[in-house]
Amino acid sequence: MRKTDFLIFLSIVLLVYFLINSYIIHRADSALKYNQTLRTIFLIALILLILAYPLGRLLQNFFQNILVDFMLFTGALYMGMMVYFFLLVLIIDLFRLINSFAPIFPSFILNNPVKTVQITFWIVLALVVGTTVIGHINALFPRIRNLEIQVNKPGSQLRELTVVAMSDIHLGTIVRNSTLEKLVEKVNALHPDLILLPGDIVDEDVSSVMEQNMAASLRRLKAPYGVFAVTGNHEYFGGIQKSVDYIQEGNVKVLQDSAVRIGDAFYLIGRKDLTGKSFGDLRKPLNQIMDGIDKNFPLILMDHQPFHLDEAEQNGIDLQLSGHTHHGQLFPFNLITNKVYEKSWGYLRKGETQYYISCGVGTWGPPIRIGNRPEIIQIKLEFMEIIYDKKQREEI
Repeated sequence: MRKTDFLIFLSIVLLVYFLINSYIIHRADSALKYNQTLRTIFLIALILLILAYPLGRLLQNFFQNILVDFMLFTGALYMGMMVYFFLLVLIIDLFRLINSFAPIFPSFILNNPVKTVQITFWIVLALVVGTTVIGHINALFPRIRNLEIQVNKPGSQLRELTVVAMSDIHLGTIVRNSTLEKLVEKVNALHPDLILLPGDIVDEDVSSVMEQNMAASLRRLKAPYGVFAVTGNHEYFGGIQKSVDYIQEGNVKVLQDSAVRIGDAFYLIGRKDLTGKSFGDLRKPLNQIMDGIDKNFPLILMDHQPFHLDEAEQNGIDLQLSGHTHHGQLFPFNLITNKVYEKSWGYLRKGETQYYISCGVGTWGPPIRIGNRPEIIQIKLEFMEIIYDKKQREEI
């Protein structure tokens, strides 16, 4: 991505961020004008929260300490609060606008406007804080999502395969090594045959991941057939080669437009992320990656972003695993992801190709999840039994 493109994008993001927060500050100021002490305290706290994340990111470029980590965490938490402050205040203002044209408010609201404003303020604050706390707790406790998938191909002598997958961990300043260690314990407790990480393992700059020695935690992941990953968009944001090199230090094999035959029973194929195009790293078409692959074997594909799902079907893929969407992460953004993607979250079948798009196990931005549960996916894959004729059985 060119530096000018990044600066334009960053400028737009900051402009939107501060415009939204200006609206929130203006409405909070209006609601608290009858209580000057509370008004001063609340607005100072609000401004500090608004500035925490951008200032933390700026300071992070010069030094890393507990204060910077605290600023980043509280600032990220506030970004989730900001979403719900904005939505609730916007809904209130829309009702006020409607009421100015067609009165709909009952008399007990109109007869005492000062009390109404004060009660409304506390209701909004309680809803936002309550939602944030619940969403953060939800984000801390991923569930195990169990799937049973049958593949209509023999896996040589292998009849069953337990695959455990985690997408979108987003390791870094917010999702720290203590969280990764808990995820490793959960995954290992499932006794997987194969562990897959379909992208966005690291969040952005891999420096924080390196400082916390997360490769040591990744090395604790154990599976007889190994641990494999593909790149996501965030590996590119953090520096693709640096990210891949460090992930592989954790004994995780990163497949980049490549395939490997495992146990002489099935193929695992991994694609580069679509974001590579913006960084001058074009990925190969899937049919080129699969050139020379024996399609009589079961074919498992990892592709981080669930776009162009027909491509997997056209190339005879049996199972595709993707992530990226977070299923919006915060309601009501799932309404958007449902429109953007053919499948935002869950299981899908197209012909003989089966897909699972995970909502992810980590968080990006706000350490909050509303409207979905973070998940570790456990897939029991069943392969078709090889049927031998009498002569073949005798030879065996």
